[in-house]
Amino acid sequence: MNKPVGARAPLKPLDEALAELLNFAQQLDGVESVSTFDADGRVLAQDLVSDLHVPPQDNSSMDGYALCCADLQGVDDVLPVAQRIAAGSAGVALDSMTAARIFTGAPIPAGADAVVMQEDCEPLAGDRVRIRSLPSVGQWIRRAGEDIRRGSVVLSRGTRLAPAELGLAASIGMGSLTVVRRPRVALFSTGDELVMPGEVPPGQMKAGTIYNSNRFFLRALLARAGCAVSDLGIVPDRLDATVQALQEAAAGHDLILTSGGVSVGEEDHIKPAVQALGELDLWQIAIKPGKPFAYGRVRGAHFVGLPGNPVSSFVTFLLLVRPFLLKLQGAESIDPTAMALPAHFAWPRPDRRREFLRARRNAAGGLDLFDNQSSGVLTSAVWGDGLIDNPPGQAIAHGEQVRFIPFSEVLA
Repeated sequence: MNKPVGARAPLKPLDEALAELLNFAQQLDGVESVSTFDADGRVLAQDLVSDLHVPPQDNSSMDGYALCCADLQGVDDVLPVAQRIAAGSAGVALDSMTAARIFTGAPIPAGADAVVMQEDCEPLAGDRVRIRSLPSVGQWIRRAGEDIRRGSVVLSRGTRLAPAELGLAASIGMGSLTVVRRPRVALFSTGDELVMPGEVPPGQMKAGTIYNSNRFFLRALLARAGCAVSDLGIVPDRLDATVQALQEAAAGHDLILTSGGVSVGEEDHIKPAVQALGELDLWQIAIKPGKPFAYGRVRGAHFVGLPGNPVSSFVTFLLLVRPFLLKLQGAESIDPTAMALPAHFAWPRPDRRREFLRARRNAAGGLDLFDNQSSGVLTSAVWGDGLIDNPPGQAIAHGEQVRFIPFSEVLA
């Protein structure tokens, strides 16, 4: 059957739109070497292989006394203390029927096969020690290579580095790391109603104007996603100005990210401007908030247009732009981990679109819902600590399990 003249195409489901978006996100060319100190949030461009065992030799995990278990006949045996071994130094082979005073991290001397913690020992005059508990072989000894084996892959290509990963890289001697270069992102907002905070005091705001909040949280979100951002400011609501801004943004950038102007009103110029310079592949998503979402290409650069309403812009960035940017950097893990939690509220009138409701966890282990879910109420994203992913047309009864995506999963 032919589609009626003037009929709109159905809104694209989120999962389908995300899959298409990620297909366009080919890993960026170019890598760089950065100090391990500065690599937090970057993505490894190659496997990290260890050239040594960690720990490099058997060492003590306790302050105490190293000895050979066979030298002890029973509890309260006394042994002469023949040497003292601190971390950073190496002892000599342990003579039979002697003990070594040893400290955490110090190498186990040859001839010793256990450590007795100092709490189970009594130092005696004349450099002797009474052993008050019988040890087992291997007690309180960290074996060479028990953490990392020489030649093993410690971190795989595509790993997004976090503090623990940086420590692990440092533990095998990596002072610098080879990472995928940062995506270069041009950011601008559209709208004659937008005013920059700090430029006009609240008491002098003209009727119909608002402060540009999107520009602030989008810059922060881009930085958290590992991007180098060029902020191109606010573009007037004119087609020629929008076309010019897109032309300038396409030069030297991997992605152009805009907010506002992606709906279908007379003052929304993003769609015709992008089509004049390139092409649009995605237009409008079946989610709430965030339906006005666009993806295309402008003269070799990726283009993403976000809605102007702040919560819509915030949510669509987390759900669509963030995974897109991680895929550009070659990250292997881009899906946030969701959890099932009980709703401590009722949601009797769901939308036909898939909803992302701002909520937060409570002391009882359930979820409370912010009382105003409007796409213009940015307070909901501050009050909440995550999003409830609610299927289309799905009412929520009090106590029902829902799918919850913590902001900690998508703001790291």
